[in-house]
Amino acid sequence: MIFRTPPEARARVVPSRLPRGRRVRRHPAHGAGRAIRLAALLTLLTAMTASACNDSPDEQGTSPPRLPAQQSIGPGEGKLSLVVWAGYAEDGSTDRKVDWVTPFTRATGCRVEAKIADTSDAMVALMRTGRYDGVSASGDASVRLIHNGDVAPVNTALLSNYGDIAAYLKDQPYNSAGGQMYGVPHGYGANMLMYRTDRFPQGLDSWKVMWDPKSPAAGNLAAYDSPIYIADAALYLKAHRPDLKITDPYALSEEQFAAAVDLLKKQRPNVVQYWHSYLDEIQSFKVGDIHAGTAWQVTANLARDARAPVATVIPREGATGWSDTWMVSSRAQHPNCMYRWMNWITTPKVQAQVGQWFGQAPANPKACRYTAPGFCRDFHVGDAEFYRRISFWKTPVRNCGDDRGDACVDYARWSQAWTQIKG
Repeated sequence: MIFRTPPEARARVVPSRLPRGRRVRRHPAHGAGRAIRLAALLTLLTAMTASACNDSPDEQGTSPPRLPAQQSIGPGEGKLSLVVWAGYAEDGSTDRKVDWVTPFTRATGCRVEAKIADTSDAMVALMRTGRYDGVSASGDASVRLIHNGDVAPVNTALLSNYGDIAAYLKDQPYNSAGGQMYGVPHGYGANMLMYRTDRFPQGLDSWKVMWDPKSPAAGNLAAYDSPIYIADAALYLKAHRPDLKITDPYALSEEQFAAAVDLLKKQRPNVVQYWHSYLDEIQSFKVGDIHAGTAWQVTANLARDARAPVATVIPREGATGWSDTWMVSSRAQHPNCMYRWMNWITTPKVQAQVGQWFGQAPANPKACRYTAPGFCRDFHVGDAEFYRRISFWKTPVRNCGDDRGDACVDYARWSQAWTQIKG
């Protein structure tokens, strides 16, 4: 369903661009070679222009609108409309052995129609149409959706697997507000530093290789193509410019923001690839065009499978990352099917399927009973210490969340700056 949509298939996913570079791949133990071959099938259709990119949740104030949480799960409505990252709603049309949508429909009677979004901005724009029942939102979308009233609070008592979800994924700034959860955690991962071991045989332990103008990898760097990448610069400055007093890389004052943007502009001449698709990054590392760059663990696994000499590390400064949440639309026409989906997608077996196909740590550690050997170790499943080292994506807003008040730079400004940085 990611690469093609046969007209006879009943579970629909509308193809779009491969989102965020880290989508639709199984763990290498299940055939990384096939994952690479599948890339040849990708047709990069025109991405939707998301008006949401200039929105900020601060337009609605610091508190989300009061909305009721569902109190019971009634009969299924027979249909479910989702906005998803590619690889989150597989029905067997990409690989007949990879299918958790069809069994869900058989068990619940809820026929799934899923729209793939290629960016968080696109997800926000789609959810604001009111045409979808739920979304698999990352932190740079979920905050906007919560504060705009696009998603409703969830009643965790109705989520049959909620007690099994790793505790450190719950009640986070990107999936809750005022002590109320607005979704169920799905999976997470880190934006790691990947490097060629033939270029750095002694290894690396700092992001300095990405930010030093005199870096030995200068002119051969890869970076993620998104305004949220500004947080990576801020995270580095947090460690190396204590005078800036950065405490949260997503809550930046004018001075802090200016310093991060300046660092990115200085980095720009040394970046040869800003990437959406990690498949592009794999090829660049393999042929030697890239010596160091931001990446995901699945990227490294597939690159090594393709015989690229690479390694990954969480540098001493820490790293940014993503943590995705299933959220219910405040205007859902099929809310009972959405709650049934959240209960299905968080079962251990399905979590294992999605995590291995997609390349991420499942939110439910019980998934490790069903994963390939080494998968949960590689992806740090259930590792609270690993989680604490990651600054997970969240939407930058004007309210700093501390005694500075409304003194921080919001996402609209981040988007504008990113366009200027790339040139």
